[in-house]
Parts: sequence; C-alpha cells; structure tokens
Amino acid sequence: MPAPRTVLLTGAAGGLGTLMRDLLPGYGYELRLLDLRPIEGAPDAIVADLGDREALREAVRGVDAIIHLAGISLEAPFEKILRANIEGTYNLYEAAREEGVGRIVFASSNHAVGFTPRPQGDAPFDPGALIPIDTPRRPDTFYGLSKSFGEDLAQFYWDKYGLETVSVRIGSCFPEPTSVRMLSVWMSPADGARLFHAALTAENVEHTVVYGSSANTRLWWDLTTARSLGYEPQDDSEPYAEKLIAEQGELEPGNIAHAYLGGHFVSDPPLWPY
Repeated sequence: MPAPRTVLLTGAAGGLGTLMRDLLPGYGYELRLLDLRPIEGAPDAIVADLGDREALREAVRGVDAIIHLAGISLEAPFEKILRANIEGTYNLYEAAREEGVGRIVFASSNHAVGFTPRPQGDAPFDPGALIPIDTPRRPDTFYGLSKSFGEDLAQFYWDKYGLETVSVRIGSCFPEPTSVRMLSVWMSPADGARLFHAALTAENVEHTVVYGSSANTRLWWDLTTARSLGYEPQDDSEPYAEKLIAEQGELEPGNIAHAYLGGHFVSDPPLWPY
C-alpha cells in the first residue's frame, strides 16, 4: 500500500517513542505526537490520557495510520495495567474505528509469550529450534497479559470492522543491548524504524503478528512473518556479546530468569533489570 503520510505516534515521549520520533520522518512520515506528558521541543504534541475518549478521537481524526506505543511498559498492579493498557488500547481502537483509520501498528511484547522456554544450546541456533510466531501465548505478567489482550483486540477489530493491525512483539529496543539476555531479543533503533515502516506499508496485513528484533546471531525467535512484510533487519547484537558475557556471564538454564523468553519478568515479583 502507499506509504501513509500522517501517522499518529502514541507514547511519543517514551523511550521507544523518542527513538522513532527521530527516525520515522526519514521515511517520509509526518508524525502527530501524543503522550500523557508534554514533549520537550514539540509544542504541537497532543497531551492526553488514553482514558479520554474524546481527546483520542480528535487525535486520530485525519491520520492515515497509528503506531500505538503508549501505556505502561513494565509490570504494575493490575488496576493500573487495566486502565492504561487494556481500556486505553480499546479506547484507541474505538476512536480509530469511528474515524475510519485503516491500520494500526500495535506495540505488543515478547512478554505475551514470556513463559515459553527459550532455545537451548549454542548460538547460532538451528533455524528449526527458533520459536514460531504461532507458539501459544503464555504471558509472564499482568503487563504481558495486557499485550495478549491487545493482540486479541486487534484480531477482533479486523474480523468485525476490517481495521488492519500489525502486532509487533518487541524484544528490547535500545541503542545497544545491556544484558546477555538482550543479545537474543535486541532490536536496534534503526531496525525498529525499518520494521515499523514495513508494517505501515505492506499490503493486506489483516491482523499479522510478528516478532520485533534485529538479525541477531543469538536470535531466539522466527522472523519469517516480519520478513513477509518486507522487513530486512540490518543489525546484529553480536559485537556487544564479548563484553556483556565477560561482565555478566552466560545464561544459566537452571536460573528461572534465564530459562524463559520473559527473563526476569517470570519471577514473582519481577526482578530488575531484565
């Protein structure tokens, strides 16, 4: 499909939103920014809560697509997750439906499948051992549960209303990986922008779920559905591996935080850093 001209970027003041604010305009997008708090240097940004349905409807009016990054990105009490990530995402989809927006790129998370055992053995892994996109959802937290809900919501809005979504199960998108676990799930900011661009422009996505990571040597999951959108990751976490392993040691299968995709999110309570 033709590249959308105007894209609403929710969560624009967050870590990932800040990275995408800098990178996505290079693909020709005019970004309309929305966040719960003001954005320095962006006086025209919309300051609104995801619970404000009138503000959301006004924010989506006239845009060609939405990248939905807003919400709580760590574990929190269920009541807070419910309001921000579950009810807030529903409110955004309703606003998009009411205003006739045709596509949303939804920031899902690897924590929707966080209790899936990680591949074992030496990297690079046999491609047959990579975790497929259709692995059963096994959320590791209320946060992961909210991302599972978001994926189901996206499927419902496609089936019932024809609103397309690409749900991106993001690993960790930072300028560089900061843990040994992250060597397997890292997505460079540049690859993040490539993936979001592919998700915005691919034809006939209906509701497509993809994993969001770079082409890491130690990759844990199958990027086939992401590549089917036209995504071609260019980066690899391996240049950071020697230093991180020397500092932190290799992952230990007997450590619960190392045994599953979700890392420290699977512990109770979740341990940080993850």
